[in-house]
Amino acid sequence: MVSSSPSVGDSAGRGLFRRGLDAVLFSSVWLAAAAAAQTAATFKLWPVAPAGSYRVVLLVFAATLLVYNLDAALPFKHRQPAGASGRKAWQQQHRRLLVGLAGVAALVAGYLFLADGWWRYLPSLLPLAALALLYSWPLARWGGQRRALREVPLLKGFLIAGVWSAITVGLPTLAQHRPLAEAGGLLAQRFCLVLSLAVVFDIRDLSRDRAAGTRTFPVVLGLAGAKAVALAFLAGAMALGFEREAPPLVLLLTGLSAASVILLADERRSDYFFALLADGVLLVPAVLYLVG
Repeated sequence: MVSSSPSVGDSAGRGLFRRGLDAVLFSSVWLAAAAAAQTAATFKLWPVAPAGSYRVVLLVFAATLLVYNLDAALPFKHRQPAGASGRKAWQQQHRRLLVGLAGVAALVAGYLFLADGWWRYLPSLLPLAALALLYSWPLARWGGQRRALREVPLLKGFLIAGVWSAITVGLPTLAQHRPLAEAGGLLAQRFCLVLSLAVVFDIRDLSRDRAAGTRTFPVVLGLAGAKAVALAFLAGAMALGFEREAPPLVLLLTGLSAASVILLADERRSDYFFALLADGVLLVPAVLYLVG
C-alpha cells in the first residue's frame, strides 16, 4: 500500500500538469506570449526603448488574446464535431472561459489603447482590426452568401503573417515615433517566418479545409508541395535576416527549429506538436534577441 502511493501521486501530478498545459496552449496564452515577446524584441532595433515600452508589449499580448479567443468562441465552431482534436474539444468544453478571457483582454487592451493615445493612429490601425475580425467572422458577402476572408483561396497564411508582423513590428515603431521604413527589414523577415509557419497550420487543417472547399497550399499543392512552399518562405526569412546582419546564432536556431517543424508537420500529429512546438518557434528568435 505504501509502495503504490508515489505512483498515485505521480499520476495526479501529471494530470494537473496536463490540465495546466492544455489551459495555457488552447486558450492562446502561449501564442499571445509569443506575440508579446516578438514585440519586445522589436524594441531592440533602437539603442533606447521608450519608458512605456512594456505597456506596448502588454497591449499586444491582450489584443492577441482577445482576437484568438473570440475566434475560438465563435458559435458555429462549437456546433462542429471535435473529432480527434483535443484542442477543439477543450475549447468547446471551456467556451465560457474563452469568452471571459476575451472580455478581460478587451478591457486591458481598451484601457491601454485610450490611456496611451493609440487612438491617434486609428486610421492606420482600423484596417488591421478589420482584417483580424473578418478573418474568421463571416461578415462579408460574396457568391450569394456570407463568407470569412480565410475562405479566399490561398489567402489565409498571408493574412495571418501580414497582421502579425504589422502589429509586432509596427506598434513598437509607432511608439518610437519613427518611420516604418526603419523597421522594413525586420517586418519583411518576420512576415516570411510567420507565413512559413502558417502553412504548417494549414497542413494541420488539411482534411477540414478540403471538406469545406477552402483552397490552402496543402489543399492545392499537396503535403509535399506545401512543405516546399513553407521552406521557401523560411529561406526568405533567413536571407532577410542575414542581410540585416542579425546574430548568426539567432538565425541558425530559428532556421533549424522552423525547418524541423515544417518537415515533421502532418495532420495526424498531436495538438501539442502544433500548439506547443510550431507556435513555440515564434518565441525562439524573440527570446534570443532579448537575452543577447
